[in-house]
Amino acid sequence: MKESAQNRLRRYNIKPSVQRMAVLDYLMTHHTHPTADTIFNALYPSIPTLSKATVYNTLNLLTEQGVIQMITIDEKNARFDARETPHLHFKCNECDEIYDFDLPPFPMDALKDFEVSDIQLYCKGVCPSCRKKKSNTNN
Repeated sequence: MKESAQNRLRRYNIKPSVQRMAVLDYLMTHHTHPTADTIFNALYPSIPTLSKATVYNTLNLLTEQGVIQMITIDEKNARFDARETPHLHFKCNECDEIYDFDLPPFPMDALKDFEVSDIQLYCKGVCPSCRKKKSNTNN
């Protein structure tokens, strides 16, 4: 059974306000690695009192507390991910989509003498769909 946004916030000792639950629930149910603006635009129709500042503040809080991950693959936009298990991100340079890939377990004991604050693994390139489109246009 999937964990609810409310339970995850409580697990991290964060007060589950309506706005926080809505932002986290959006991230937990939309695995598209959205930007803050995307989240705001999606939630505003159902929560008209929501402000962009609240979305940004919520995302900052959730990132600082380790509830979500901020993905900074490019300089344009920070994107956000609620997936808790370590994984690789692939960003397509053509369509800007970000894809998740599972990884084999990382030997964290190799870093036992280091204080790790963040792990981000990513690749950039062209996704299969965009490669196919390019190939069809070149033929």
